[in-house]
Amino acid sequence: MADLFDLPDSGNGSNEGASESSAPRPLADRLRPKTLGEVIGQEQVLGPDAPLGVMLSSGSLSSLIFWGPPGVGKTTIARLLADETDLHFVQISAIFTGVPELRKVFEAAKARRTNGKGTLLFVDEIHRFNKAQQDGFLPYMEDGTILLVGATTENPSFELNAAVLSRSQVLVLERLSLADLERLAQRSERELNRVLPLDGPAREALLEMADGDGRALLNLIEQVMAWRVDGKLDTDALSTRLMRRAAKYDKAGEEHYNLISALHKSVRGSDPDAALYWFARMLEGGEDPRFLARRITRMACEDIALADPQAQGICLNAWETYERLGSPEGELALAQAVIYLALAPKTNAGYVAYKEARRMAKKTGSEPPPKHILNAPTQLMAEQGYGAGYEYDHDAEGGFSGQNYFPEGIKRPVLYAPVERGFERELKRRLDYFSSQRLKKQ
Repeated sequence: MADLFDLPDSGNGSNEGASESSAPRPLADRLRPKTLGEVIGQEQVLGPDAPLGVMLSSGSLSSLIFWGPPGVGKTTIARLLADETDLHFVQISAIFTGVPELRKVFEAAKARRTNGKGTLLFVDEIHRFNKAQQDGFLPYMEDGTILLVGATTENPSFELNAAVLSRSQVLVLERLSLADLERLAQRSERELNRVLPLDGPAREALLEMADGDGRALLNLIEQVMAWRVDGKLDTDALSTRLMRRAAKYDKAGEEHYNLISALHKSVRGSDPDAALYWFARMLEGGEDPRFLARRITRMACEDIALADPQAQGICLNAWETYERLGSPEGELALAQAVIYLALAPKTNAGYVAYKEARRMAKKTGSEPPPKHILNAPTQLMAEQGYGAGYEYDHDAEGGFSGQNYFPEGIKRPVLYAPVERGFERELKRRLDYFSSQRLKKQ
């Protein structure tokens, strides 16, 4: 931890080495790694046996797409790659670059190549270019004019066209772990020659506030180091002075679908704690509770169904309660519904049966019902055999006639196969009884 550095206390707020006539360089700039070996985290990409490590050792670097959240080193790694491979580094942002600027970049790269110097073109927010603009990179990638390194926070499968993806390798950069952030904090303390004025829990809280974003952590550290404090601040004092960074959550993007998937699978996996956690994560991210109400009702239909017939009603009641109370009071009713679903017996037998019935209905087309279960409101229909031979089940022995209700010539399928869980155990008992009675009457 930081105490191992034997650094002076930060209470004086001094900035040694900074010129009085100019502001000091931002901490993030001062700590920018000078080699790939200094990069914190991303071992799954940079390690000796990882994709970039193998490319560099074999001298076979190809165009790349870095996919990952903000503040995990995408720009830094791209710049260091250019240094490692002796390529001229050019950085553009898709937000501020149009077709005229791109043409100038490509022409400059062609001229540079004529003089024996290659170009690594780093395109930040590459997903902001439309598909036609992305196509403009292809000829320059193919003839070696540029080595493209794109950076995106969005899923490349959805945001980049197939031609660019086929000519690039996608590398996933991960949010920094707490251990990575601690290493970054220690590096900051060495650079500033001061220890963060925080006790242990407050230091951990600061790391958590960064939410895996190294750049955000360095900005927070700069704020903390600027305070004039005596001793060490605790978590409450830190929270008073700093606002917690909002969690990354895109209500219309991939994160939205990732988190609802995590919630659904936690419910299906009968883990109420995990289900509540993902439910809370979505609320904290600003998700509409009505969307959550709709989706948990769907979970009741898909994964609990007739194993617990009360589950759907509980979800609908929770939904109505939310509509009456609003936020934040009504969210508690939804949370309780999530807990109930997670602990309810599970079955997808009804869901499977429904999907198979739809498949069978498409396959059989317009096959008519058997005539004996059709009504005959006219004489002509009666003459055609409508209703002939129909047995009224209430008049049959045991209230069960065992007649065929499928179209003629279609082999009777088994669509619904209940499980031995919850109330569906009772339904299975009934189904088995009717099946045995049907066999007797054949």
